[in-house]
Amino acid sequence: MAAERAPTRAVFLDRDGTLMEEVGYCSRSEDVRIFPGVPDALETLKEAGFLNIIITNQSGIGRGYFSASDYENVQSELLRQIGDGLIDATYFCADHPDQPSRRRKPATGMLEDAARDFGIDFAGSWVIGDKAIDVECGKNAGLRTILVETGYGKQANCMPDFRAKTLAEAVTWILGSLKS
Repeated sequence: MAAERAPTRAVFLDRDGTLMEEVGYCSRSEDVRIFPGVPDALETLKEAGFLNIIITNQSGIGRGYFSASDYENVQSELLRQIGDGLIDATYFCADHPDQPSRRRKPATGMLEDAARDFGIDFAGSWVIGDKAIDVECGKNAGLRTILVETGYGKQANCMPDFRAKTLAEAVTWILGSLKS
């Protein structure tokens, strides 16, 4: 009989305002500045057996503010600053907010796509973001949620499972929850 594999757990991370400074429709790689402690926090999650997956709305593409190529350049710079091997995948939604979308947060399409691609168990997974739509997205999919007070987090009116000042504090909370 084959050994049973542990379910795949993931932390789904918003990008702008959570991993990097919010600059409003970031379209230039030179504007990318990750928050202090992000690489260490992501490495800690990896060591604990989590996949780190970015889920990000990028309506600036759908609005015509910047191109998909501009997005890719920003994303490449973000990954360079974070460091090799700390992000397992990125899912983005370029849809305009006025068009129906199964992927645009707070819809759960990006989470569902990642779960299909990686065999992720939502019961053991989390969503971390700085906006109410991040929390709503996670709750819509049945995941636990953390609102970080970076980016727009101090202004967000929502009910996450936990509020953290930084990504590092959020990671400490997740790891502590595993012990209880």
